[in-house]
Amino acid sequence: MRLPLRSGPMEPAPHSKLAARFREDGSLARVTVAVTTELREGMRCSTTARGHEVAADEPRSFGGGDTAQSPVELLLTSLATCQAVTYRLWAAELGVAVERIGVEVEGDLDLRGFLGIADVPAGYAAVRMVVTLEGPETGDRYRELADAVDRHCPVYDVLARPVAVERELRIT
Repeated sequence: MRLPLRSGPMEPAPHSKLAARFREDGSLARVTVAVTTELREGMRCSTTARGHEVAADEPRSFGGGDTAQSPVELLLTSLATCQAVTYRLWAAELGVAVERIGVEVEGDLDLRGFLGIADVPAGYAAVRMVVTLEGPETGDRYRELADAVDRHCPVYDVLARPVAVERELRIT
């Protein structure tokens, strides 16, 4: 994404009004994010959040129609996009000029875990990310920005630390 270079007096960050409200009343910042998914034809899923729909599907080799990203690809997409927007937010917060933010993410899976044919984890064994920043700032300024993003990116955080997951089964 190309972002305009800053010139002249710094404009307030786009999220500054929201941050001010949360500083005044921390309870306003506590939210529950919810999505609803329905399995459609084959392996295709339709997920809705805040009225926005996203599709997921499996490759044909897994019985899907290969019409959308798979759930494990969407996880990496969530990390990449969350990183990009968190870089944008914290660049504004720290007054760091950035012309381009690019994020590449890859992960290693052993699909035998998903298929239950070996005693290996079903999820990613490793995830690697490359962030590319372009702009007029020094390397130190961009490292400061990267450190802030690592501390504040919600998807990075949930992947980097154990998070309790509860499941309730409803049978109707």
